[in-house]
Amino acid sequence: MAKPTVAIVGRPNVGKSTIFNRIVGERVSIVEDTPGVTRDRIYGVGDWLTHEFHLIDTGGIEIGDAPFLEEIRQQAEIAIEEADVIIFIVNSREGVTSADEEVAKILYRSKKPVVLAVNKVDNPEMRAEIYDFYALGFDEPFPISGSHGLGLGDLLDEVVKNFPRIEEEEIDEDIIKFSLIGRPNVGKSSIVNALLGEDRVIVSDIAGTTRDAVDTPYEFDGQEYVIIDTAGMRKKGKVYESTEKYSVLRALKAIDRSDVVLVVLNGEEGIQEQDKKIAGYAHEAGRAVIIVVNKWDAVEKDEKTMNKFEEQIREHFLFLDYAPIVFVSAKTRKRLTNLLPAIQKVSENHSLRVQSSILNEVIVDAVAMNPTPSDKGRRLKIYYVTQVAIKPPTFVVFVNDPEIMHFSYERFLQNRIRDAFGFEGTPIRIITRQRK
Repeated sequence: MAKPTVAIVGRPNVGKSTIFNRIVGERVSIVEDTPGVTRDRIYGVGDWLTHEFHLIDTGGIEIGDAPFLEEIRQQAEIAIEEADVIIFIVNSREGVTSADEEVAKILYRSKKPVVLAVNKVDNPEMRAEIYDFYALGFDEPFPISGSHGLGLGDLLDEVVKNFPRIEEEEIDEDIIKFSLIGRPNVGKSSIVNALLGEDRVIVSDIAGTTRDAVDTPYEFDGQEYVIIDTAGMRKKGKVYESTEKYSVLRALKAIDRSDVVLVVLNGEEGIQEQDKKIAGYAHEAGRAVIIVVNKWDAVEKDEKTMNKFEEQIREHFLFLDYAPIVFVSAKTRKRLTNLLPAIQKVSENHSLRVQSSILNEVIVDAVAMNPTPSDKGRRLKIYYVTQVAIKPPTFVVFVNDPEIMHFSYERFLQNRIRDAFGFEGTPIRIITRQRK
C-alpha cells in the first residue's frame, strides 16, 4: 500500500533538516547554518502511531538573489504538489518575516493541510513568542525544538490526523504486482511494451518520458500480474526540469505497492553509481528483486562478456547477492521469455513459510558447524528460531543476550537458511530477541 507523503517546507535556516533527521531517526540530511545548504529534497520514511509515511526535506523558499534559490523554490513547490500534508516551519527567534509571508502565500495556493511548527522554542518560557505566528493565517502553531526533540510528538499527532483515508487496494493475493525502476532511458517502458506486445506505455529516446507510475493488468500462462511502470529516477542536482523532480518519490510509491521489483540496468552504458542507489530503495523496502540488464543486443560481446558483466554486478551490488540476474533486449525481445518465470519464482520465495521444526534443525546444524560467538566470557545461546512474517521472510531468533549476537554471525545464519530453503530473489530479515 502506498504511504502518505509529508513535506517539510519553510524558508532557509529555520531548522528543516534537523527536524527531518529527528523524524526519520537518522542523520540523512546535511545540517549547516548556511541558508540554502539543502539544495535538493531528501527522502526518508517516518512512522508515528502505527502510521508510516514518506518524508520530504525541501530546500528553503526565499524571495531574493541568493544562489540556488530559484531551484530550491521549484523543488519546494513540487514537494507541496506531491504532499498529502505539509509541515510549515518558522523560526521563533526571528519572528514573522516577509519571506515567511511569501511561503505562506505559496502554501495557501496548494489547498493542502498545513501544520505550522514554530522551531527553536527550546524552553517553556519561550512559548509566548509563538503567538505572533497566528498572523500567517493557519491554525494553532506548534512550538517545537528540533535540536532538543521537544514538541515533535504533538506535531506528529496533528500531522497524522490530516492523513487522507487510504482505501485498501482490492487486488487478489494470487496476483503478482511488479514494478520496474531504474535511471531514465534504461528501457523500462520498452520492456513493458515488449511483454505486453503492444505500445501501452510511451517510449522515447528522451530520458524521463514516463512521468507517472502506470498500472497495467496482464496475464501469462495462467498467472495474473499487475505491471507498475515508473518514471525514471535521476541523479539529484543534475535535473532541473520540474516534472523530473519528483520521479524518485513516484518510484518509491510504486515500490511500496509492489511484490517484486525489477532493477533495470542499461547494458550498453554499464553500471553507474545511481543504479546502486536506486536498487537500495527496493532492498530497504524488503521487496523481492530481480536485476534486469536491458539493451544486451547493443553490446559487443564474446563468450565471456555475460559472465564478466555478472561479476561486475555482484561486485557493485553486494547487498543484492540474493537477486537473480536476467539479460534481455526489449528491442529484439530476446530472452524476455525468461523474465516472467523469474518473477513468479522470486514472488513465491518472497511469500515462503518454513516449518519451525525443520528451521530449528537447520539452526542446530549451523551452530554445530560454526559455534556461536562469545563476549567477556559469555557465550551466545540460541534457544529457538521461528518465522514471524513473509514479504520479506522474517525470522526471530530467541537468545540469552542479544548484545552478543554479532552482525557476522547473523549473516552466517542468514546464509545457512538460504542454503536450506532457497529464498532466491528475496531479502531475509533476522530479529534477535532475549528469551524471557
